[in-house]
Amino acid sequence: MRGHAALLGLRIPGRSPVHRAPLWLKYSVLVLGGAAVVFLRGPATTAVLLAASLGLYALAGRAVFRAWAAPLRAMWWLFAILGAHQWWLNGPVFAATMVGGMLACLQLARLLLLTTPQSELIDGLSRAASPARRVGLDPDAFALAVALMLRSIPAVLGAAQDVGDAARARGLGRNPLALASPVVVSTVAYAQQTGDALAARGLLEGGADTAD
Repeated sequence: MRGHAALLGLRIPGRSPVHRAPLWLKYSVLVLGGAAVVFLRGPATTAVLLAASLGLYALAGRAVFRAWAAPLRAMWWLFAILGAHQWWLNGPVFAATMVGGMLACLQLARLLLLTTPQSELIDGLSRAASPARRVGLDPDAFALAVALMLRSIPAVLGAAQDVGDAARARGLGRNPLALASPVVVSTVAYAQQTGDALAARGLLEGGADTAD
C-alpha cells in the first residue's frame, strides 16, 4: 500500500466485527469521539480515545492495525509544529491534549474509510442528507461530491508523489518550481477526465444547460 493510500484510509477488505458493524454505528462512534474531544477536553479524554482507536484497529485485523501509524509517519512534522506552538502558548498539557485529540479523531475517521465500502458510505450520506430536499438541495449530488472528493485526494497525492520521485531521479531534489507545474498539470488532467466521465453519464447536463 502506497503512503498516501495508507494515510487516507483506502478500504482494506475484511470480515472482522468492525468491518461487519452497521454504518450507523460507525458514524456514531466517529461523532461521539469528536464530541468528546470538543466538550470533554482533557488529557484523560484524549488518552481514552487514542486507546480506543488502537483497540478498534486491532479488532479490525492485522492489516488495518498496521495502517494505524500511517499519519504519524506522514504527518509527524505537522503534529510537531502544532504541538510546539501550543506548548509555547498554553503549556505542555494543553499541547498534548490538542494534538492527541486531533490524532484520535483522524484515526476514527480513517477507520470508517478503512473498513467500509465507498458505495455504502455514499449511500449512507445520501440517506442522511435526504431532509435537505425540503430546502431545495439534492442529497444525491451531495453524496456524489463526497465520493469525488474521496477519489480525487488520493489521485492528487499520488501525482505529487510520482512527480517527486521523478524529480529526485533527475537530481532536482525537492525544488518546488520543478514539482509544482507537473502536479498542477496532472491535477487538471484528472479533473478534466472526471468531468468528461460525469458528462458522458449525463450528470452535468444541468450545468451545461446553464452555461448555454
